[in-house]
Amino acid sequence: MSTRTRLLIIAACVTLLISGCHQPQRAAPPVVIKEQTVTIDELASRLGLRITEREDTFIILKNAANTVVIFTYEGGRFFVNSKPIGPTGTVKKVGGMINVSDALVEAIQPRLRVTGPERPPVVVRPRPRTSAALVVVDAGHGGKDPGTMVGGTYEKNIDLQVARKVASLLSQQGINVVMTRDNDEFIELEERADIANSRDADLFVSIHSDSAPDRSISGYTLYVAGDASRDAYQAAQAVSAAMSRTGSHTRGIREADYKVLVQTRCPAVLIELGYLSNFTDSRHLQDNAFQARLAQAIASGIVDYLQ
Repeated sequence: MSTRTRLLIIAACVTLLISGCHQPQRAAPPVVIKEQTVTIDELASRLGLRITEREDTFIILKNAANTVVIFTYEGGRFFVNSKPIGPTGTVKKVGGMINVSDALVEAIQPRLRVTGPERPPVVVRPRPRTSAALVVVDAGHGGKDPGTMVGGTYEKNIDLQVARKVASLLSQQGINVVMTRDNDEFIELEERADIANSRDADLFVSIHSDSAPDRSISGYTLYVAGDASRDAYQAAQAVSAAMSRTGSHTRGIREADYKVLVQTRCPAVLIELGYLSNFTDSRHLQDNAFQARLAQAIASGIVDYLQ
């Protein structure tokens, strides 16, 4: 090999080494910050509001002094006391549960009007009463009043089965329990309220199952009276939070002037366990194991409220 050839080979190698040293470095992958989301129920709780309407495209949250409307479709906005504030941002709908950006809490909270002690944003019950408490568990319907009937399934039977389980679990916690009915008998609505009033109950819980012409509707709902006390809302929130862990999705806490709610002098909550008109809900509500899960959740929520 000639000297010239050697020099050309050496020059080529040096060129390759130099060019290799100057290869652009691969950029580090971008840091992805996962946006925090909260359920609509948690958002309402942190803001000291209650859900009064829950539809596919919007949610309405209220307290004595404020109304917040959150539109949950893509590109939707949110309003505080009729004033447009900004875009809703991230909305995730999974299994009927709606999650929104955690940033909405800080965006909404400063714009809320200050309310009196009737609806404080922080839920605090100062006195533990579990061991001395008396809870009236009301199994809806009964006897000649079957309630909702879907495909040969009677609501009154499901209501009673779950109510018995709830009463048993509460008794095991040392809570005094009275059932408005423990068998298939008809009891007037006024009499159910009288049972709670005559015993000076600490809480009245009425258990029902729902139905709707639209068979796609599913989930559990909690009701309080239109002029319900703070304690009633606290009880509903505690039970709803516990029930969310059963796998069912919530349709929120709503207001309705049912007789058993407005005629009781103690805090009163009515629970719709699910929709018998919905195939999945109906199958679950007739399953003994799922009934036990519901009962455990309801009992846990009641205990949380009393404590």
